[in-house]
Amino acid sequence: MLILFLFIVLTLLYIFHPHLNLLAIKKVLGITLFVELFYLIGHYMSGWPFPTPAVILQLLIVVATGVATGVVFSRVWPLPDKKGFERIARTLLIMVPALGLGIGMQLLLQGQYATQALYLIFALSTWLGSGHFIRKTVQS
Repeated sequence: MLILFLFIVLTLLYIFHPHLNLLAIKKVLGITLFVELFYLIGHYMSGWPFPTPAVILQLLIVVATGVATGVVFSRVWPLPDKKGFERIARTLLIMVPALGLGIGMQLLLQGQYATQALYLIFALSTWLGSGHFIRKTVQS
């Protein structure tokens, strides 16, 4: 029931938020497909638990929430166009809270005995979503 509620809330968020456009939805679907393939290959090669529809929906919820968090962070602090210390500091300032929020989502969705590393998937999708807006520098 909680999973369905979170899925509906995220769907409404992606419909009504102006910055969560088609590019963000493509990121969500691409990351989710990669993670699902990863766990499917892990099932056949290493004997991991088979990803059930509930697990697939949990992965979709975690990735969608992570990309939305990254897009909002990117709107607040856009990615600089040049490499340097600012990019490193920006990455650290998004990854540390993303890991903490991911642990919270892991406990909320899977409880104490988790079968997937949802906290790492959340942090990865937040980091990938944070490259949504890029700051342009004016050349003179």
